Amino acid sequence: MINKTLLKKLAKEHGTPLFVIDHDQLRKNLAEFNRWLPKVQPYYAVKANSNPEIIRTLYRAGASFDVASFPEFMLVHENIKDLPEKERQDFIWDKIIYSHPIKANDTLQALDQYKPLVTYDNYEEIKKVKKHAPNVGMLLRLRVPNTGAMVELSSKFGAEPGEAVDLIEASEKAGITVEGLSFHVGSQTTNFQNYVQALELAAGIFKEARLRGFTKMNQLDIGGGFPAPYDANVLPLKELAKILNHEIARLFPKDVAIIAEPGRYMVATACTSIAEVIGKGHRDGKRCYYINDGIYHTYSGVLFDHCHYPIRSFKKGPTEICSVFGPTCDALDTISMAEELPELNLGDLVYSENMGAYTHASSTYFNGFPPAKVAHLNL
Repeated sequence: MINKTLLKKLAKEHGTPLFVIDHDQLRKNLAEFNRWLPKVQPYYAVKANSNPEIIRTLYRAGASFDVASFPEFMLVHENIKDLPEKERQDFIWDKIIYSHPIKANDTLQALDQYKPLVTYDNYEEIKKVKKHAPNVGMLLRLRVPNTGAMVELSSKFGAEPGEAVDLIEASEKAGITVEGLSFHVGSQTTNFQNYVQALELAAGIFKEARLRGFTKMNQLDIGGGFPAPYDANVLPLKELAKILNHEIARLFPKDVAIIAEPGRYMVATACTSIAEVIGKGHRDGKRCYYINDGIYHTYSGVLFDHCHYPIRSFKKGPTEICSVFGPTCDALDTISMAEELPELNLGDLVYSENMGAYTHASSTYFNGFPPAKVAHLNL
């Protein structure tokens, strides 16, 4: 954690609301992932936080990238645009995956010149890719259990296992090679059995596909879901890694390359938000604070990501249960109805840790309030 003295110094220097990114922590998170999962290539999920400096730091540290839109692809491409053509193309093929199964025609047309690896999960997508992006490679995304994930994804994406090999055959007949399979067990997954079930399902489909002659598949994307340590109930990555390493070794031959899409895990702990108390009152017998950051801004994850970010005070003293609201005129802009805070005054600062993922990335300009300023440490 960044120390409180430095946070207050940054707030004085830059003003509030402020979003602080510690690039040393980004590098540490990538190193930890590589330590515990040495045979899994991490592709940072850019959607978690697409700040260009974050992407540059992870690029320089050797990360690969998961993108889900053409603008995200170009954010990564900005770091490789000046490489020699072959080196640049090798990076795109080896270290970028376009993991959105559904792509607009104009997106496919824009992607085609770069020849990336993309995902799909239905027959219509094969037709679109054949027409608009015949030079890409494909991974088939499977529908897998998302039980217990904070954000469920299987209701929107993923081919049914029973039609998986037929979808592989259809793509091959269209002249587009299927390089392997992908899945996603849901964001912030603390039920590690999701991974076990998904890996077993994927292994069965690999075997069936190879029996039917589709022997070119040599890649498995195990997606994201790696949980950030938002509270003490979240088991550390090394516990999940034990399960993954064992199951991968048990189920897949060594010629299958394993990749993953950590987003939240990579960036959540690297960012801290700082806000200022701009209002104070009592409602229904409870103290209420109004701060200059909220649900439409850095705390957007409360709404969109079903996540609680405890609000901390720089002041000490007896605490009581308080409500905390954001700065807009909308009652939806309620950060929390139950925060333990001491007596605060107008102008006092508060902060929240573990704010890197799906927060600043989905900030808006609603009600005329801009997103928080960004400050970088250890670039």
